[in-house]
Amino acid sequence: MLQTYVDNGVVPGLISLASRGDETRVEVIGRTAYDGPELQRDSLFRVSSFTKPIVAAATMILVDELRLSLDASVADVLPELAHPVVLLQPDGPIDDTVPAARPITVRDLLTFRLGLGESDNPALRQREEELDLHTFGPPAPRTSLEPDEWMRRIGTLPLQFQPGERWQYSTGSHLLGVLIARVAGQPLEEFLRERIFEPLGMHDTGFTAADPARLTTAYVGDDVLDPAAESQWLTPPSFPDASGGLVSTVDDFHAFTRMLLNGSLLSPAAVAEMTTDQLTPAQREAAVGFLGPDTGWGYGVSVGGGRYGWAGGLGTLWSTTPADGTISILMTQRALWTWPQELFAEASAPAW
Repeated sequence: MLQTYVDNGVVPGLISLASRGDETRVEVIGRTAYDGPELQRDSLFRVSSFTKPIVAAATMILVDELRLSLDASVADVLPELAHPVVLLQPDGPIDDTVPAARPITVRDLLTFRLGLGESDNPALRQREEELDLHTFGPPAPRTSLEPDEWMRRIGTLPLQFQPGERWQYSTGSHLLGVLIARVAGQPLEEFLRERIFEPLGMHDTGFTAADPARLTTAYVGDDVLDPAAESQWLTPPSFPDASGGLVSTVDDFHAFTRMLLNGSLLSPAAVAEMTTDQLTPAQREAAVGFLGPDTGWGYGVSVGGGRYGWAGGLGTLWSTTPADGTISILMTQRALWTWPQELFAEASAPAW
């Protein structure tokens, strides 16, 4: 069925992977671009928010090593967040604030309940734009700021909600990237490479395309968003985007998803924390427009219906069913929000 979406020009190409136990099935269909060469199994995709569970796993490595504590304040490592203030009303003016009721914790960052994220408050969004903070993701997937300057600026923002009160997407991952680098005393990509990518054989994964010749072209609908030959992923970023900046292959990401099942890099407790819904019923209800009905959030992954996984905004989808070990991954070059509903339905069908 997936072949028809290439034949009809919905996507220039796609790679579908399904695995269970020792058996793996892979389909490689179409081209790297509408006018490009044939897609290969090792073609490189901008996996966007697949970055989030990888960064969450990196955080849990530090927790396993007792270098971080889930319920400790982040203030010692991120002093820019040491004295947060919170909007008196979530939709109110940004200068009408009260002190936070408690510190922001590592768990708050992992569960996206730090009180700051994708906001529906126009005044807060405007302030983010004025500070050049809202510059991750398409159409400009990079910020020119260095991590320390980005942290200085975000530390001047009020929180929209009290820490632990509400689920809000994405900002927690950006902050985790800085947290990991500071605790580890090395750049984020270096830590990810040494502790996750190299041990798992993920040699093609990073914030820069490992081989420009294998990079696909990214599209929003039929329009080119990021051409392979002139991609922003051909040069190292000033601030590695821990929320959505990685490039990877289907086999590399499959290696990561299998690690979550076999626990080769993390303790069983860490994997359980990551893949268990952490939200309250009220928080799930408030997030239903983003996460979907009966779906919660672990650390970097959505959780619901006996499965966990997530999606990448530039065209990737993943789910794992832990009960039987089934993993499904679909990689395309078309932005997720421009997919037809039928493709979502096909991609979300049982893999086995």
